[in-house]
Amino acid sequence: MVVNKLKQSLRTKLTISYLAVAALCVILISIFSNLYLERQFRSYVKSNQEKKNLEIVALITHQYEMQQGFNETSLQNIGISALDNGLIVQVEDAQGKPIWDALEFNHGRCLNMMENIHTNMMSRYPNWKGEYVTKEYPIMSNFQRVGKVFIGYYGPFYFTESDLEFINSLNIVFIGVGILALVSAIVLGNLIARGISRPIKNVISTAQGISRGDLDNKIVEQSTIREIDSLTGSINSMADILKQQEQLRKRLTADVAHELRTPLTTLQSHLEAMIDGIWEADSARLRSCHDEIIRISRLVGDLEKLARYEGENIILNKTEFDLVELIKSIAMNFEKKMLDKNISISISNEPVEIFADKDKISQVVINLFSNAIKYAKEGGNVALSVFVEEGKTIMKIKDTGIGIEKEHLQRIFERFYRVDSSRSRLTGGSGIGLTITKAIIEAHRGTIEVQSEVGEGTEFTVTLPLK
Repeated sequence: MVVNKLKQSLRTKLTISYLAVAALCVILISIFSNLYLERQFRSYVKSNQEKKNLEIVALITHQYEMQQGFNETSLQNIGISALDNGLIVQVEDAQGKPIWDALEFNHGRCLNMMENIHTNMMSRYPNWKGEYVTKEYPIMSNFQRVGKVFIGYYGPFYFTESDLEFINSLNIVFIGVGILALVSAIVLGNLIARGISRPIKNVISTAQGISRGDLDNKIVEQSTIREIDSLTGSINSMADILKQQEQLRKRLTADVAHELRTPLTTLQSHLEAMIDGIWEADSARLRSCHDEIIRISRLVGDLEKLARYEGENIILNKTEFDLVELIKSIAMNFEKKMLDKNISISISNEPVEIFADKDKISQVVINLFSNAIKYAKEGGNVALSVFVEEGKTIMKIKDTGIGIEKEHLQRIFERFYRVDSSRSRLTGGSGIGLTITKAIIEAHRGTIEVQSEVGEGTEFTVTLPLK
């Protein structure tokens, strides 16, 4: 129960994953952007500080040249403007005599300004170690030093209220972008996760239906994700295969019941007639019952063979032997049947060595040879040829029989399938000989194909690997 409580849906996990990735990206971008921008901004402030200092020096120099000397009123205007930018200006002439000093002009304002700067910087940078510094600049006119300017400020850098407002605004933008990114991640992540989880839910629903026996339920919705589309295709294919197997199982049950019903009904009627005294239990009646029992035994034996050959654990006792020699020895066992129907036979003489299970390949040859003779016309011919082509052994068995219609060709290897059920019963076939043949060949990693023309005959082609 604890494990189930900890489980989450794929949609939830994907949404959380998108949210976590978005949050991580926003945090990392914010941190690195802040660090980078603040470093650049500090560099800019320091550079701008020096630029302001030089501008003040240039203004004082220009005033001196315009008025042919220092003017206290002009210096006062320049100094007051500098105070607005956090700078304390002092001007001396060439002999070092003070001409104008911001501290003397408005000492209280200067102290208040420096206190505000210190407070603002400490509020943002608790470990800030700024101190009041003074820089000296010469005043030059006509290549002569006519005075000097002392500019005091907090160093190595300080932020004005406008600078701090810009930094705070930048952080607010980062926070807003982060919140927007997280909300977008939740919305988009939920939509994408739903797009991924919905087809998976359909697969789960279909698979559960298959487990309950609902094999007609298919997944019709296609996914743009290749793996999910492949998964839905596999589930649909599995449903089709299971449905075919279910139909095959039902048909097999019906076919076995149908095949057993005739001999059992015959046995029952004969035995009841003899028990009731209607028939005498003579040798002919008993022989007839024995023949029906033989038919039942043959059918059961064929079913056992089929189950064994179609099993996954079929054991092949492979040896090397001459396939042509094997065919010739089997053909001798059918001489009487061939003579009865006046059928001629031709077998290729070139020996072909293969590595296979000799007993099971013998069963294949017997089944195909027996069918060829069984359905061959009076005075017809059966031709067997064996040769090697492209590293494979090819065996062809062709007869001049009645042929098979095209609509039946694809089904002749199915269990109990008969092109003509009445003829098969008369000839004693159970309808699974070709099924056994195909199972043996496929166990050898080979193939079997059939071609036929009605009225002209049938040709089976068996392909087997040499090794």
